Amino acid sequence: MPDKESILDKKLESEKRKKMVDEQNTDSINNVIVDKGDGSLINKSIDVSIDPKIIVDKTQERFSRALKKRYQYESNLKPAQDFLLDHVNSKISLVVMYADLVGSTNMSMTLPIDKMVTIIRGFAYEMSNIIHLYEGYVLKYVGDAVIAFFPSIGNKLPACDRALQCAKSMITIIEKGISPVLNQQNYPDLKVKIGLDEGENVIIQHGHDKSSQIDILGYTMNKTAKITSLTYPNTIMISEDVYTVLLPQMRNMFKEVKFGNERWKYVHSKTGQPYKLYSDM
Repeated sequence: MPDKESILDKKLESEKRKKMVDEQNTDSINNVIVDKGDGSLINKSIDVSIDPKIIVDKTQERFSRALKKRYQYESNLKPAQDFLLDHVNSKISLVVMYADLVGSTNMSMTLPIDKMVTIIRGFAYEMSNIIHLYEGYVLKYVGDAVIAFFPSIGNKLPACDRALQCAKSMITIIEKGISPVLNQQNYPDLKVKIGLDEGENVIIQHGHDKSSQIDILGYTMNKTAKITSLTYPNTIMISEDVYTVLLPQMRNMFKEVKFGNERWKYVHSKTGQPYKLYSDM
């Protein structure tokens, strides 16, 4: 039987290791996004200065030109396909993001087709642009929704933080970049619902050659879609597995929200308890 001194040494060593891990996690996240103190952010992990005002101005310029038929948006899904190609037929951890445009059905009934198409293309492009800035990957466009992911293999903290910071920037672009341009032409505001979840996903390729489409399947994708459907416009809702990874100052932005079993039936795969959701509304 080990003596008391041996037990105490092991306990102290365990606490020391835990403290080191916490410090490493804090360092890793502080090295990803830092505040310059003037309202702009620097994403140090990609060495890019993310200045909200510059991004908003560029968005307004592109959107104004597009509505006047002077700008053509182009999409690029290749980075995501290239990343996933290395993980085909395997499971990997990802933070999955759904960004769903609100009110597109009403737009289809009230706007000319060419204007509606331009607005949806512009929305998809601008959301994708922000996702790329935060080291995310755009998986695909489904109707008026943008589906993206942030690899969380290994250390989940930086990926969850980048995804959350990205979601906040996306709402800023909608509110301060796109909607004011639409209002100038008497079009209604755009709004977006954003849901985030983290977990393992199956990577599948629909074909045998490298050019065949690669997709993501699994529990996390299904949960994220449902989370987004429950989210309020211009609001972010995150899952329990994202919330618990975040640092305290980020968690303080969110409050738990509860839905009845008829609306939310998911349980945590490890605990068997109802899977918690948190919103920044």
